[in-house]
Amino acid sequence: MTAQPGQTGHKWMPHQHGAWAMLAVPLLMGMAVGGPNPWHLLLATTAVTGYLASATVQAWRRARKREPFVLPMRVYLVALAVQGSVIAAAFPVLLMAVVVLAPTALFVAAEAKPGTRRDIANSLIQVVQALVLVPAAAVVGGVTDPTRLAVATGIAAVYLVGTVLVVRSVLRQRGNRGFAAFSAGFHGAGMVVAALTLPVAWPVLGLGLGARAVLLPIVVDRRARAGRPLRPVHVGIVEAIASVAVVVVSFLAMP
Repeated sequence: MTAQPGQTGHKWMPHQHGAWAMLAVPLLMGMAVGGPNPWHLLLATTAVTGYLASATVQAWRRARKREPFVLPMRVYLVALAVQGSVIAAAFPVLLMAVVVLAPTALFVAAEAKPGTRRDIANSLIQVVQALVLVPAAAVVGGVTDPTRLAVATGIAAVYLVGTVLVVRSVLRQRGNRGFAAFSAGFHGAGMVVAALTLPVAWPVLGLGLGARAVLLPIVVDRRARAGRPLRPVHVGIVEAIASVAVVVVSFLAMP
């Protein structure tokens, strides 16, 4: 998973708050499919360590002074190897995740170069990596039915991709009406599919998520013109509420 260069002195902790929700939501959605299991704690810590390792490797590659990142990078990589080995020994099927995680990790590491920023392709790769947690958590919870795993992963994919689009429409793409329209259209399409295929709680949730995709760019633009711009933390609060809603509906109405 990705993080921006370590310009703030945080060598051990990436300054990328949204990544935590991107880890928690698919993990909890997978738990909603299979039910909780004590092994989920190790899966969660392994996911966090994997994110920290990836983010630190990228920060190391982007940094002009790399030495401060060497120790945390080594610590996280060793911890990831140990934790990953333990959970893979308990659930060998989870080794299939390497098929997704290995090439995506190599891609984001290769794209991390001095002076570069995280682009939308990088953000979507981060989504792909996070989605592995849905079937992984479900398998740890005792569910291996491919259809249920695919449905849950698909729901998570629509939500996480939508989140990337919404956040970009009000931050890096603020004022880009075409991008905001694409984000709103994506959410509208997701709501239609949910109405045709999922329990009623999902299209109702989709309506709320779609409304936030339409209204948030408008609110941000109007407040900016009025000299009272919304700060990124305010956008983060909106997305936190959306994440909680998705998790709650997952536990109440996961197919």
